[in-house]
Amino acid sequence: MDDSMKQVVDTLSVATAVGTVAALLPPLAALFTIIWTLIRIWETETVQHIFRKKPQRDSKGRFMPKDGQ
Repeated sequence: MDDSMKQVVDTLSVATAVGTVAALLPPLAALFTIIWTLIRIWETETVQHIFRKKPQRDSKGRFMPKDGQ
């Protein structure tokens, strides 16, 4: 294989790689956006209160004791 043919094949290879990455980026960006949004929703006080993962705070911002303690 001569050098000019190698350059043509290299160019096609790079074009294929760029096309593959370009096709993958929109779905990956959408996936990361969905994951980030779900994390942000999970961190809200409302959701944390529903799942009782975050301790309650009083009007001064101090943590309130859990029930029965």
